[in-house]
Amino acid sequence: MTRNQAAELSKFFVAGINYKKTDTGIRGLFAIGSNQYDQILQNAPSYGVQDLFVLSTCNRTEIYGLAENPQQLVQLLCSQTEGKEEVFIELAYGKKGLNAIRHLFEVAAGLDSQILGDYEIVGQIRQAMKFARERNFIHYFLERTLNQVLQASKEIKNQTALSDGTVSVAFAAVHYMRENVKDIQDKQILLLGTGKIGRNACKNMVDYLGTTNITLINRTNEKAEDLASTLNLRCASMDHLQEEIRKADIILVATNATEPVISASQLLHTNEDKLIIDLSIPCNVHKDVASLSNINLVDVDSLSRMKDETLQRRAAEVPKARTIIAGHLEELLDWHEMRKHVPVLREVKIKLQEIDRSPLFDQQVSGKIPSNATDQKIQRVLNGMATKMRRENQRGCQYIQAINEFIAG
Repeated sequence: MTRNQAAELSKFFVAGINYKKTDTGIRGLFAIGSNQYDQILQNAPSYGVQDLFVLSTCNRTEIYGLAENPQQLVQLLCSQTEGKEEVFIELAYGKKGLNAIRHLFEVAAGLDSQILGDYEIVGQIRQAMKFARERNFIHYFLERTLNQVLQASKEIKNQTALSDGTVSVAFAAVHYMRENVKDIQDKQILLLGTGKIGRNACKNMVDYLGTTNITLINRTNEKAEDLASTLNLRCASMDHLQEEIRKADIILVATNATEPVISASQLLHTNEDKLIIDLSIPCNVHKDVASLSNINLVDVDSLSRMKDETLQRRAAEVPKARTIIAGHLEELLDWHEMRKHVPVLREVKIKLQEIDRSPLFDQQVSGKIPSNATDQKIQRVLNGMATKMRRENQRGCQYIQAINEFIAG
């Protein structure tokens, strides 16, 4: 793709699927892990794409980038997913230019999350951005856009109550347990996975359910041991998973495996009722578990339907958040518009410097102006010219006027 600064906005696309049209099973087919993400970036140049990042969470999988057309991004993404391109196209949404950027602002603010105001998305965007930047796929336009988006998200967090309270996917699981499980302090809880979501869920269980009857298992045992030591909990190795499943009354699964870690066969020899909450995308509890009469299986989509007073208060903050986004979006567009005029402004600067050095110009002014004062004068003229160009879009007239202003002093 030919890099054209003036056309960057018109070549910016997002294509994605999210919870609005797909369930956890479909989203799991298009979830992107770190290995797939790395391969997408490696393959990107052969698809004509040099600027992009991929956002893959429990709510969505989206690819953002600069391209000649959105099909390049869709084909690139689906080249590394289990799901087929034709299925993605059938269920996907696509946005271009200003609409794509506005969508990114709303995603980062938590306005487009399955649980309104979920602030965990900000960390996921930062991680996706860092992964692409380290591999040289975040250039000037994307860098500025993402930084503006993150500034807006931070301002919304600090100046509104959109993300107040403790509502997130991790907390929604705890809320579900509190509302649906009697005598929770007497139940044995098994947590599989101590990544970010697992850690948050674990801390919420300790803080809000008042229980420490929690056993932690993680693929990397040291992570489970570290969290268990911090919260005074018990941990076990993955080798003892079957035994811990048998003993548990409640199982939370927050792993990041590509295949299910719990299936119906592991639960056939128990008659006790069990609650299993799967916080993973793709789902890490096999769908055949739902067929067992003594198992209550709850997934992310079920948790997102939770309604409480916190979410109602958050909904009232949406107009404030949109106002903040509008301000940052306007600032970003002003910057982009300014970049279109950079070549002209550069030529004018050179011409003004030539005029300043001209003997004819020296004869028309009394005394030689210090060089630093001249530089400041030139910059002042250029700033005024840039402002007028943005407002009036008359490059030729502004060129002549800038020269006249410089000579007039």
